[in-house]
Order: sequence, then structure tokens, then C-alpha cells
Amino acid sequence: MGHRTLSSVPALWASIPCPRSELRLDLVLASGQSFRWREQNPAHWSGVLADQVWTLTQTEEQLYCTVYRGEKGQIGRPTPEELKAVHQYFQLDVSLAQLYCHWSSVDPHFQEIAQKFQGVRLLQQDPIECLFSFICSSNNNIARITGMVERLCQAFGPRLIQLDDVTYHGFPSLQALADHGCEQPFGKVKKLNWGVPPGQQVLLSPCSSDQHIVGLEVEAKLRKLGLGYRARYVNASARAILEEQGGLPWLQQLRKAPYEEAHKALCTLPGVADCICLMALDKPQAVPVDVHVWQIAQRDYSWHPTTTQAKGPSPQANKELGNFFRSLWGPYAGWAQAVLFSADLHQPHQEPPAKRRKRSTEG
Repeated sequence: MGHRTLSSVPALWASIPCPRSELRLDLVLASGQSFRWREQNPAHWSGVLADQVWTLTQTEEQLYCTVYRGEKGQIGRPTPEELKAVHQYFQLDVSLAQLYCHWSSVDPHFQEIAQKFQGVRLLQQDPIECLFSFICSSNNNIARITGMVERLCQAFGPRLIQLDDVTYHGFPSLQALADHGCEQPFGKVKKLNWGVPPGQQVLLSPCSSDQHIVGLEVEAKLRKLGLGYRARYVNASARAILEEQGGLPWLQQLRKAPYEEAHKALCTLPGVADCICLMALDKPQAVPVDVHVWQIAQRDYSWHPTTTQAKGPSPQANKELGNFFRSLWGPYAGWAQAVLFSADLHQPHQEPPAKRRKRSTEG
């Protein structure tokens, strides 16, 4: 089976009314939100969504979708239920036109940027995939993060389907990432300072002996996959969520929690709190801060921290910067930030997008 195009097999595609002003696939799927999508054919993006492989393309007024249900699955156009997953993933109930209008009315700089960068919206991602993708993003760039996430899925995720010469895998479960070679029961979860600021140390579960760190087999395999020091973060975070927090339900219930509560809970994990709040936990006011957002704030808004002497992102300064943008843009400040970030990636005087998404430790 091969990757489909809209012109080759139109009967296997379904459409959702969605003008380009509400969604630009090229700006959203390649801007460092998700790392699972590839432009396998011109203007046709293929990736994994809700444990199925999809190809998406669009015209001026329609979003077209086709789904691959596996080698033994029934071939046919997406069902209404399957299309709900796409609708929810792109949060199409949110009117981007209204948001852009509001942001432009309160921010002349945004108004200028918006003219060329319509259709940038936030994805609603699976919290596990989002969390571990952004752990991989630490001190990294889009191209390398994409490769790391792909190798992570190939090594630990379930095989879904092969299209042409590309084999697609689902994202690994917490259990897969936490598996270990230690037969002793989990001991008390404790924090270790792994070079991150106080309050952001990663939770780590020791074995019965403090000298033996659990998860060595998984961690070693992750290092062989090229994750480097992030391998320890991935394994330890998965173990901590399972053993200390109770697993996936802990992350899911944070969707209903207030932003401040969800952010505080996620600060036990390494530098991903605002990313997960914004992109997976329905907190549109969350503003992730990396070096590029910091530069945008200083360059285009003449912003400088007043509560700290920090020269770059830090938990305290990031909170202050987030409050600055929330007071300017309102309850969907994280969405507005995504528009400026996407525009910054595509500036001709900057490096290409694949070279530039470097994340610092955020608060």
C-alpha cells in the first residue's frame, strides 16, 4: 500500500469545511508542535493521529482526510466518528478569525504579522506523546527532535502500517518507556537534581538499593537511539508518572484542573510544564517560553524582566513574561504566541525552521 493523494483516489477521502484562514497545514504541522507529520507528497501530510495513520491535504475552503486502517482493516473513506478525531485534534470549534481580530485590535505588531500568517492554530495532542516529545526537545532543534521521536516510536511503539517504504508506529505507552531490568519492587520516588532549577528536579524511582538506578535497560536503549542525556529523563518520568502519580489518569485529570494547578503539578517533570498545558491539557492561556519567544518579547515588545536579573529564560522570568502576554492578548495568549513563533521560524533572515526550535528549561 502506498501514500494516497487526493487526485489519485478521491473516493477514499472525506472533507471537513475549513478555510485556509482557519488552518494552514504547512504552518501548523511543521512548526514544532507535533513531530509526527511528514509531507510525503506535495501538500499532502501523513502522520499518526488517534492510533491511526492519516494523510491530510487542503484546498482554499476544505480540509481533506484519508485514513489507513492497517493491513487487515477495511478500506474506505473516513467515517464521521473518525473525522471527529481530526476535528478535535485541530480544535476546529475555536474560531481563529475571531481570535486574530481580537489580537490585532490590541497589538499592532500582531496585526502586521497576521497578514502573512493566517491559519496558525494549536493542536490538541495526546498528553503522553506531547510530554515525551517535549522532553526530547530540551536543547534541541526540530529536525533532531523529529528524528528522536521517530526512533522512539519505532523502538517502543506498536507497529501500525507500512506505506511505500515508510513504516508507521504508534507512540509508546508509559509502561513501555518505564520497563526496566530491575526485579525489585519500586522504592520511594524521589527527586534528583539533573541540572535543572530548584522546583523542577525530575522524579526518579530507585530500586531497593540507591546505588542501582532502575530502568537501565530502557535508558541504555534510548541512548543508543540518540537521545543522549534525555534518555534518563524519559525513563524516569515514565516511571514516576506510573508509580507515584497513578499513570495516564493523572495527566488526563489535569485537563480539568485550573492552569496554575496543572502547571505546578507538571513542574515535577523536566522543563515541559507550559508546553503540555497549552498543547495537551486545554490551557490556551499557557505561554511556553524558549529562547526564541524570549527574543521576540525583547525585540518586538521591548519587554525585560523586572522581578529577576535573568538574561534568558528561567522559571521566574518565564512566569513574568507569560503574565505580560496574557495581559496583552487575553485568555488565548498561548495561541497568539504560536502565531508569532511560526512567523519567526519563517523569517528569511533566520535559519530554516528545522534548525531553530531550541527549548530551554521553562517554568
